[in-house]
Amino acid sequence: MAQNEMKRELKTRHLSMIALGGSIGTGLFVTSGSAIAKAGPGGALLAYCGIGIMVFFLMTSLGEMATYLPVSGSFSTYATRFVDPALGFALGWNYWFNWAITLAVDVSTAAIVMQFWLPDIPGWIFSSVALFLIFLINLISVKSFGETEYWFALIKVVTVFIFLAIGLLTILGIMGGHRTGLSNFTYHKAPFVGGMPMILSVFVVAGFSFQGTELIGITAGESKTPEKSIPKAIKQVFWRILLFYILSIFVIACLIPYDSHSLLGASESNIAVSPFTLVFKRAGLASAASIMNAVILTSVLSAANSGMYASTRMLWAMAEQGFASKIFAKTNNRGIPIAALIGTTIVGALTFVTSIFGDRIYLFLVAASGLTGFIAWLGIAVSHYRFRRAFKAQGHEVSELKYHARWFPFGPIFALFLCVLVIVGQDIQAFKNFDWTAIGVSYMSIPLFIVLFTYYKIKHKTKLIPLEEVDLKK
Repeated sequence: MAQNEMKRELKTRHLSMIALGGSIGTGLFVTSGSAIAKAGPGGALLAYCGIGIMVFFLMTSLGEMATYLPVSGSFSTYATRFVDPALGFALGWNYWFNWAITLAVDVSTAAIVMQFWLPDIPGWIFSSVALFLIFLINLISVKSFGETEYWFALIKVVTVFIFLAIGLLTILGIMGGHRTGLSNFTYHKAPFVGGMPMILSVFVVAGFSFQGTELIGITAGESKTPEKSIPKAIKQVFWRILLFYILSIFVIACLIPYDSHSLLGASESNIAVSPFTLVFKRAGLASAASIMNAVILTSVLSAANSGMYASTRMLWAMAEQGFASKIFAKTNNRGIPIAALIGTTIVGALTFVTSIFGDRIYLFLVAASGLTGFIAWLGIAVSHYRFRRAFKAQGHEVSELKYHARWFPFGPIFALFLCVLVIVGQDIQAFKNFDWTAIGVSYMSIPLFIVLFTYYKIKHKTKLIPLEEVDLKK
């Protein structure tokens, strides 16, 4: 095989579980309770439905481009070819930076979760072991990554199914001894608490929960049959994610009143008040905290595994496009971009080290990567809008596409609007209070993206590519 070539070893089941596992994690198991506490049960359900619909349009947009042009660079490559190389450059580096930092966050979180069982062992030992294991999984082959992610995701999916079954039985009074029904939906100020400002703030929480669904675009370059696998995975994943999130929040809202202090107290270091743990305990499962701790450890390792894969492939793709050093474009005989993998691991490890020796630097890096996922989603919406218009402008028919997104142009425009709304609504309170420090921390990703975009645009004098000149070659 060619030196810089990837191996197409990911199957449909891998792709489905990677996208599913990428979005079911601590956002659902830990922070979903805070959404109910802030906006009430009705507000939380409305926000998650809204973000779910937006993610559906983004997934179908990405699916149309990924089946037409299945590449590991995904939306960075699409933005470069269909919009402006400066946009592709900024999206690529921004996304790589985000996942390299998230990798460090996840290995730090793995240590916090492990200390639930082994509090006397220093956290850095667990983090180091986790980072080494994730590196090893990604070093062996893309198949080992896909298989590991498949089983990680399956554990999370099974947990959600069990939770939903137990939750519904508890709501009906079959388990736990007390029938709650829908009484919490009319409790005090429920179902909507705090009006539109609170619902908007929960849109942000919901948006972070769904981050990772775009990973399916990154995997397209190593899919065995992208034209079949990607549409099938997108169709399955959207409905599963929406049902898992909506039903889980419905169950939590039915069983735990929105003003319960427990809903806001959950974190990776306090699994005992995770909404999932509370529901399991209410049903009479004494070992609920230990079970949920194991599931959350799986989620964190899954996120780190996906993060390592996504950032490595993005760095490889940028090197292929000339956006990064050519050394990162080299692959070994198993199709693994070794230099990109080592480079990403070093950045992740250095970021993790700053969490031990310099909290302020670490928090700065985490804040700087905060909105990157939403910026990537914006890039997908813009790229798809331009791709479809260029496709038509160059005399092609939509029927030529193996998979095409419905509701064009409403889909990408709606996703674009909602992404901007979520980005702006990231910290409305900081603007109200003129808290410039909070504004700087919350919105730091935006100036970083603008700097990258402007740097490339000025240096290479790039322009918006005319529709007739957009490169549609496969």
